[in-house]
Amino acid sequence: MLHVRDDGRVRVVTLDRPEALNAFNEALYDAAADALIDAAAAPGVAVVVLTGTGRAFSAGTDVVEMATLTTDPGSYEKGRHGFPGLIDQLTVFPKPLLCAVNGMALGIGATLLGYADLVLMSTEAKVRCPFTDLAVAPEAASSYLFPLLLGRQEASWLLMSSAWLTAEDCARIGLAWRVTAPETLLPETLEVAHHLASKPIASLVETKRTVVAAHRDLIAAARAREDVAFSRLLGQPASLEAFAALAERRPPDFTSVDAAHPVDIEHHGSD
Repeated sequence: MLHVRDDGRVRVVTLDRPEALNAFNEALYDAAADALIDAAAAPGVAVVVLTGTGRAFSAGTDVVEMATLTTDPGSYEKGRHGFPGLIDQLTVFPKPLLCAVNGMALGIGATLLGYADLVLMSTEAKVRCPFTDLAVAPEAASSYLFPLLLGRQEASWLLMSSAWLTAEDCARIGLAWRVTAPETLLPETLEVAHHLASKPIASLVETKRTVVAAHRDLIAAARAREDVAFSRLLGQPASLEAFAALAERRPPDFTSVDAAHPVDIEHHGSD
C-alpha cells in the first residue's frame, strides 16, 4: 500500500491503494508516518517526494473506517500512529517535502498539502475539503495553514463549501506552485527535487527550520481547536445524516436536520 524508492538523494514515497483511490486507512497512516520518520533519519536522503498511484493522489480518510468510528467505535482498531501521528510527522519533518498531486486530492489528501514545501499538480488533479458535506470540521491544522497560504477568503471557500477546485484554481490561489501535464508531473517534480537535493542537507534543514519553526505552536493550537470542533460534531444528527446519505448514495438533507435540531450558537461558539 506504500512504495518507497530512492532516486539518488531523492526519496519517492508513493501511496498505492488504487482500488481505494489511495484513501488512508489506519495501516496507510502508519506506513506513511513511518516513511517520514525513516526519511528524516536517513543520512543520504535530502528531499522527499510524495505522490499517488492511479487516478488519485488520495481520496482522504477511508470512509468505511470513518463510518465505523461513528457508528461502532468499540470495534475500531487504531494504528500505532494513525491520523494524529501522520500529522505529527508532517509538522516536524525536517527536510524539503514535495507533493506531486497526480489526481484527486480529497480530505487529508488535500489538507496535507499545507505541510508541503512545494506542490506540483497534474492538470487532471482536483482538490476538495468535504468537511461541511460530512457535517464535521476542518482537520490537520488546515484552519490555520490554508488561510496562511491562500488568504482568508479563499481558505474559507475551500473549507466551508465542500466544492472541487481544479489544478488551475489551486495555482491561482497559491495551493499549487506549478501545474504540469500528467505525463510530465513526476519528471518535473523530480527535476525540482534533484535541484534541491544537490544542496547541502544541513543547509536545507536549517533553511526549512527558519521558515516553519514560527508556525509550529500555531499549528498545535489550531489542531487543538479542530479536535474540539470535531468532537462536538461527530456522531451528532447532521453527522449521522451525512454518513447515512453517503452509504445510501443520496444527497444529505441538512435542512431537515437543522430544523429538527436547532444549533446552539453559544455552545459552538465557546472554546
